[in-house]
Amino acid sequence: MATASPPRVQVKDKIDLTEKESQIFNRLLEVISHFNLNTKLRVAGGWVRDKLLGKDCYDIDIAIDNMLGREFCEKVSEYMSSTGEEVHSIGVIQCNPDQSKHLETARMRLFDVWVDFVNLRSEDYCENSRIPLMRFGTAEEDAYRRDLTINSLFYNINTNSVEDLTGRGIADLKSGKIMTPLPPKETFLDDPLRVLRAIRFGARFGFVLDVALKEAAASDEVLAAIGEKISRERIGHEIDLMISGSQPVQAVTYICDLRLFWVVFNLPSRVEPATPDECERLCLAYMDAACNLMLSIGACTFNDEQRRLALYATLLLPFRETVYRDNKKKKVPVADFIIRNSLKLKVKDAETVISIHHACNKFATLLPFITLGKDVQNAELEWGKVLIDVPVTSKLRIWAGLLVREIKDFWKVGLLVSTLLYPDGTEPELSDEHFNVHEKRALFKSVEDAIIKLGLDKVWEVKPLLNGKDIMSILRLKPGPDVRDWTKKIIEWQLAHPAGTADECLEWMKETGTKRVKIE
Repeated sequence: MATASPPRVQVKDKIDLTEKESQIFNRLLEVISHFNLNTKLRVAGGWVRDKLLGKDCYDIDIAIDNMLGREFCEKVSEYMSSTGEEVHSIGVIQCNPDQSKHLETARMRLFDVWVDFVNLRSEDYCENSRIPLMRFGTAEEDAYRRDLTINSLFYNINTNSVEDLTGRGIADLKSGKIMTPLPPKETFLDDPLRVLRAIRFGARFGFVLDVALKEAAASDEVLAAIGEKISRERIGHEIDLMISGSQPVQAVTYICDLRLFWVVFNLPSRVEPATPDECERLCLAYMDAACNLMLSIGACTFNDEQRRLALYATLLLPFRETVYRDNKKKKVPVADFIIRNSLKLKVKDAETVISIHHACNKFATLLPFITLGKDVQNAELEWGKVLIDVPVTSKLRIWAGLLVREIKDFWKVGLLVSTLLYPDGTEPELSDEHFNVHEKRALFKSVEDAIIKLGLDKVWEVKPLLNGKDIMSILRLKPGPDVRDWTKKIIEWQLAHPAGTADECLEWMKETGTKRVKIE
C-alpha cells in the first residue's frame, strides 16, 4: 500500500459556540448548580473535531464523570419541571457488549436539539475475553479508549476549554492523520467497527491512514473480528455514510486496499456464475466512472437519493447477472443479497438497485435507435413487444415510455449506468484511455434530451385514460390477465397518441375489442 503525504489542515485555536449551543450548555450548568453536583460535563468526539475545523455540527455527545447519562438526564428533567418548562421524555439505548456497544446512552431534547449523555469509561479485560468490564473512568482513560485521536478531543463545558488528553488529537488534526490513541490492533479488537470509521473519516477529510493502522486493519485477526463480532446493521450504516459522503471512491479504495471488500460485501455460499478474479477492483472502477460521469453531467441532474443508489448500482454492476438460490431454490440476484443481508439496508434500496440493473440493460438496447437513428420499422425488442398496431414513428416513443414508466424517477440513473456498458454490454477495462467521460456525457445528454423532447420525463405520473372497471364493462371481461393486457394496451395507445382523449381511447378500444371478438 502506497503512502501519501498528509495534508496540512487549518485548525482553529478555540471553539466558538452558536447561540443554541450556549443555551444548551448554560442550562446544563444551571442543573449542576441547582443540585450542587460535583459533576464535570464534556462534549466529546466529533462535535469538538468539527468545531475546531470550522464546520457546523449538530451531533452533541456529552460525557459525564460521576454518574450515568440516564441519571443526569433525570436531574435535567427534574430541574426543568421545577421551573415550569416543558419536559421531554428520556430515551435510553442499552449497551450490547456482544456487538461492541459497551455503554448505555441516554438521549433528551434541549432547545429543539437532541443531546446524548454517556458516562466516561474505562475498561478492564478478563483473561481470554474481549468483552470488557466497564467502570467509571477518568477523562484521560476515556480519551485513550476512543476510536481515533482526532475524535478523542473534549470540550470542557465547566471551564469552556478544549482538552487534548492523548496529546496527539490536535496535532493529528492539523497534519491530516488518521491514528488511534492506543496501539491500533488493540483499538480495533476492542470494537472492530472502528476500522470502518477510520476509513470513513480518512475519506471524508482527505486524511492519510497511519501505516501501523493499515497493517492492523488488514490483519487476519481484525478481519475475522469484523465479520464475526459486528452486526451487519452497524456495518451497513457505516458503508451507507461512506457512499452518501463526499468521497465514496476513496472510501471503497481503502476498503479494497485493506482486504475488507469481501468481509463487508460478503456473498452467499454459492453464486452462479462464479465471481471473476479482481472483481472488487472492477466494482470500484465502475463506481469511480459513475462518480466522474455524474460530476461531468452536473450535480443538479441527480438528487441525493438518486446519487446514493446510482453508486450502489454501479458498485454492484459486475453482479448484475450473478444469482444465488434461496431456501426455496429460487434464483435471486446477488446484488439483492448484498444490500439486504450483508449491509441490512432498506428493502426498497435493494429493489431500486435491481430495477436500475434491469433498466440499464434495456436502455442499452434502446440507445442505437435514439443516438444512431437505427431503423425501427422491422425492429423488435425482447423486453418491449408492442401489443397494438401503431405507426412506425410511434414505436420508439412507446419503448422509451414503457421503460421510463418502469423505473420512474430513477430513469436517469438507469440511463447513466447503461452508458457505462455501451456499446456492447461487456465488462470494459475502465482505464483512463478507455473510459472517455466526455463521450459518455455526450451520450447521456443526447438520450436525456430525446426523452424530454418526447415528453416522457414524467410519464410514470400519467394515469390510464380508462380503468379496469371500464375495460371489464365495455369488453365484458372478467378480472384477470386479459384486463391487465388491455391496461397495458391502453398505456401503449396513450404513448402513441400523447394528445389523445378518453373518448378517442374508448372508441379505439371498442373497435379493437370488436375485431378481437370476431377473430375468436
